[in-house]
Amino acid sequence: MYSDKVMEHFSDPRNVGVLKDADGVGEVGNPVCGDMMTFYIKVKEDRLSEVKFQTFGCGAAIAVSSMVSEMAMGKTLDEAMQITNQDVADELGGLPGNKMHCSNLGADALHKAIEDYRSKQK
Repeated sequence: MYSDKVMEHFSDPRNVGVLKDADGVGEVGNPVCGDMMTFYIKVKEDRLSEVKFQTFGCGAAIAVSSMVSEMAMGKTLDEAMQITNQDVADELGGLPGNKMHCSNLGADALHKAIEDYRSKQK
């Protein structure tokens, strides 16, 4: 059902936690399945220097959050905003059709954290 990469990121997720002094925070949820994701970012010289997340949800949601955090780390803000839901699913080796909504949350939460950071810079 799940790819080896999904299982790896579910059983050993990367970058879990909270950044208390985060430069940007993005939170999304899916009321249908109950998944909730919060992304925290630190920005240095227009790059994501640190990315952490907290996820309440299924194994796929946790794997997606972990993968998004790895994909985003070190990227410029513009590059990170280009990460799509499909990119995340592809990087994980695919997700079952009934779990594709999980990949939507990961990219969206990251984008919201970046938007939060940018709104504070104005």
